[in-house]
Amino acid sequence: MKKIVLALCFVLFLSGCVSHTRQLSKNETAIEEKQTPPADFIPQDVKVVSVGDSLTQGVGSDDQHGGYIPFLQSELEKLKGIKKAEFINHGKKGNRTDQLLKRLQQPKVISDIMDADMVIITIGGNDIMQVFRENLLGLKLNKFIAAEDEYQKRLDDILALIRSYNSDAGIILVGIYNPFIKWFSDIKEMDQVVENWNNVSSETIAKYNHALFVPVADIFENNEESLLYTDYFHPNTRGYELIAERIYNYLTAENYI
Repeated sequence: MKKIVLALCFVLFLSGCVSHTRQLSKNETAIEEKQTPPADFIPQDVKVVSVGDSLTQGVGSDDQHGGYIPFLQSELEKLKGIKKAEFINHGKKGNRTDQLLKRLQQPKVISDIMDADMVIITIGGNDIMQVFRENLLGLKLNKFIAAEDEYQKRLDDILALIRSYNSDAGIILVGIYNPFIKWFSDIKEMDQVVENWNNVSSETIAKYNHALFVPVADIFENNEESLLYTDYFHPNTRGYELIAERIYNYLTAENYI
């Protein structure tokens, strides 16, 4: 009943306005515009789903710190428009693109991605490692080039699958770095391999809307600071902090958040 009374009052109010309509002055228009709050006036919660390999799981960070995620979460929550950044971690050590494709079909992963505002992917390092192990005694650049096509196809399938689950979420693909920069620094071909695979990754994700490639290889070329864990393969806590900083900088520069 109250709703009906209110509706009638609203109609009477409108009819009174019709009989007294007039042109708004410039000052009044400006006041009206200022009264409209900006998009970030009320901070929003965002949900980020991280999928991929050990870099998502956070292997190598101190006291199982959680890799890049806590650092990125902290930076996101400093933004005026974000109240809380909730991260769901689906990283698994050792995952290659073929294994990630299978895990992306698990109900829990599908459900989380469907509800996500952003999906961050780390993948590819173990694909390169597999080629390296299989051809250690006769390592040649053409072995990696031959594996690139299959890697690109699987990566494309991964991106297409994520997009099929969620047409609106931003997709962030983190590039790979040379995992052998300490142990096999004399194998210069590895730098070329990493560059080639990163180019393939960048080209593949560029086909998708609201998707971004974030390069990180140059971070680990810094010889002035130790950024690798004691296994000389995974990032240490400082390495993950710099990865998070790079992701954040790309997100804000491209107005993704």
